[in-house]
Parts: sequence; C-alpha cells; structure tokens
Amino acid sequence: MPRPSHPATPAREHRAAARRYPRLVGDIGGTHARFARQLEPEAALQDVAVYDCADFPSLQAVLRRYLNEHAGAQAHWAAIGIANPITGDHVQMTNLSWSFSIAQLQRELGLQQLLVINDFSALALALPVLDASQLRQIGPGTAVDDAPRALLGPGTGLGVSGLVAADGREVPLSGEGGHVTLSAADDQEAQVIAMLQHRFGHASAERALSGPGLVNLYQALCRLHQVHIDTTLDAAAITHAGLEGECAQCTAAIEMFCSLLGTVAGNLALTLGARGGVYIGGGIVPKLGAALDRSRFRERFEAKGRFAGYLHSIPTYVIEADTSPALLGASRALDFA
Repeated sequence: MPRPSHPATPAREHRAAARRYPRLVGDIGGTHARFARQLEPEAALQDVAVYDCADFPSLQAVLRRYLNEHAGAQAHWAAIGIANPITGDHVQMTNLSWSFSIAQLQRELGLQQLLVINDFSALALALPVLDASQLRQIGPGTAVDDAPRALLGPGTGLGVSGLVAADGREVPLSGEGGHVTLSAADDQEAQVIAMLQHRFGHASAERALSGPGLVNLYQALCRLHQVHIDTTLDAAAITHAGLEGECAQCTAAIEMFCSLLGTVAGNLALTLGARGGVYIGGGIVPKLGAALDRSRFRERFEAKGRFAGYLHSIPTYVIEADTSPALLGASRALDFA
C-alpha cells in the first residue's frame, strides 16, 4: 500500500532549504572573479572578495585562494555564474584561457551540488530582488507586472539575458545575444561598422559594446576623422578623457557607444516583448553617469518606426549596485536546482 503523502508546510520547506546551506557563490567575468558566502536562507552575503582573473591560471586556482583566505568557507552547495555559454560538462571560457570540468571541480571542492550557469542568467535572476536604490531609470516608461524583462550589459564582453514567466516563476534566458550583428542608424555608424567588418570579419554588437569595443570605436573614429590614434588608451582611459572633454575622439566614441547601446537594447526589447523593463548591467555603463542621460541612448531605443510608441512605454534602467547582484542571482539559482 503506498505511503500517505505529506503536504509541504512552511516549516518543512524551511528545513529542506536549510540543508542547502552554507553556500558558496561566484561571478566570473573576463576581468574579475567575485565570490561570497551565504550561510542561511535570506541572509546577507558575506566574505565578498574580488580578484583579477589575469592573476590566476585557472578557476580552480582563484577558488583555492578564496577558500584559503576565508577560513571555514567550505560550503555544501555552490553556484557560479560565468561569462560563457554552458553547453555541457566541459567549459572553455571565451575571453579567458580558463577551462574546467564541472563534475571534476565539484569533486575537488567536496560539494553536494555545483551549479554553473551563464553570468547574465545569474544576473537576470537577481532582477526581481533589486531595490529602487540599485536602479536608475533612463527616460520614460512603466514596467508591466509579470511581463518579460530584458537584460544586457557591456563589460569585458556584452552579456545578454532576460526573464520570462514559466511555471509560476521567472525563468532566466541563456543565450549569446552579444554576438548578434551590429546595425547602423546613420552614415557615420555605417562607416565605423564597415571598418569593424573589415577588421574582424563579423561586426557583432560586442565588437562595439564592451570594454574592448569602446577602444574599437575610438580607433575607428580616429581613422575616419584622420587624426592620431593613441594606442595606449584602454576603455577606462577613453571614458575618463571623453567625460572630461580632454579628447574629442574619446567623447565621440562614448556618444556612439551610447547610441548603439540604445539600438541594441531596443532590438532586445522588441524580441522579448520586454514590457517588464530593460535593465543594463556590466561595469561600463554605470561609470558614464549623466553622459548616458544626455546621449541619444533613449532616442535610439525608441527609434523603431511603427513600434516607437510600444517602446516609449517600456522603462530602461541602469543597475547601480555596490556588490555584484549576480552573486545573489547565483544563490537564487540554487533555490530552483
């Protein structure tokens, strides 16, 4: 005779959840590796640490450094968001030489569960729990409850994700939208994109909307305007010089960056029907501050012909958070594992 079933109760669910702690969470981009611990359900993250990926030969090495520096940081469950498509057990990072086996890494760390997901899938999972102080709205629009949300973020690369409702919860999308083909909205953009096509073969959105992409835009505009190219300038230097008005081509690169970001964000909003809002993460855009507000970002976001009114109603937000929200999103991913 089958055993009688026991309906879930809050106490039973809490005990089941507690067995999944303490947790180790990570957010691995092309430049930085971030880790933290969460000791119990709904507890704040602690022991947050940030490392330069270039200082380590592998994910295993930087994880060992974190565990050594935080005595007693051993966890039973772990989730890591990583800037890469996850298509199986073997992971070979796109913007780093790091590669690893998920199963082997789980064994090495002695974990009951190791979940590895795309870093922007992790960030997408954090969107519902961000508070107003962590978001800055650009332009008009009001989010529609339960509608899809879109997410993109320029950093070392261009991450893209979103949230859609399924089975009573919001499910993150995992894709490689940063590699869609870049399109021009005016003659100057067309000329710059043609240069990127000639240089790279394919002018993806990431070739312009990322740290290296900002450098690409600056150098292309210098060639277009036949002025000297300072090859020592990286994205941070271009941003500083452009915002301070110290370099006309740097300022032009930032302006084009913002315009192209608006175009790509509008395309994503249409593709997902993202009436729940479009969120912009990554390390670059928050540093632009009011320059994004003054730019043509929102104009280009809405510039979709017959669907301009549709996009006018969709809010766009810049994620401004001190601690990487993707760490919290990685922990939330374990709730659904």
